[in-house]
Amino acid sequence: ELKLPSYKGQSPQLSLRRYFADLIAIVSNRFTLCPSARHLAVYLLDLFMDRYDISIQQLHLVALSCLLLASKFEEKEDSVPKLEQLNSLGCMTNMNLVLTKQNLLHMELLLLETFQWNLCLPTAAHFIEYYLSEAVHETDLHDGWPMICLEKTKLYMAKYADYFLEVSLQDYAFLNYAPSLVAAACVASSRIILRLSPTWPTRLHRLTAYSWDFLVQCIERLLIAHDNDVK
Repeated sequence: ELKLPSYKGQSPQLSLRRYFADLIAIVSNRFTLCPSARHLAVYLLDLFMDRYDISIQQLHLVALSCLLLASKFEEKEDSVPKLEQLNSLGCMTNMNLVLTKQNLLHMELLLLETFQWNLCLPTAAHFIEYYLSEAVHETDLHDGWPMICLEKTKLYMAKYADYFLEVSLQDYAFLNYAPSLVAAACVASSRIILRLSPTWPTRLHRLTAYSWDFLVQCIERLLIAHDNDVK
């Protein structure tokens, strides 16, 4: 995590970034790819866009190539989307775009050379499962009362943590924080929404190595996005 490339937020296409992050999320859901593949794909896209001026048509190729690379790195081989499956997507047919094997290979090579063949880039999704192991405990209080059903609360915690992870994908401002911090803030935000107390227990401070004060700014961003969604 300490060796992650710097992100400057200087892409000329930054206004399109949300659209392509959403596109990656939709396509990864369509092929039921794991969260770490989705998050790695968006992170690769962010880093690549930050370094190059890319046309809108080319951005579709870049985004899907990032998703392919990430799924090859994170998933089993039979889960990786095939060329004909990608070409049948609505976003491709609507824009009259056709991916060729040669184009994809060329783009994958360009991406790999850009990242010096290192795709071992941690994202918030890589940390969340580890944090979820301690996110809820039977000693936690719900609305100030002892918890009635621990297993049910753990399920809700996992759902909210996943929701906040997706929120963090939608805004490049979250790239200003370390991925481990974003993951910790997702757990803390979920505990706030689920009205669990203490909000940030000692065990989570110890596990994540983040105190409450370190997380507050990131938590506020996540909760503002949540409030906007609710509205």
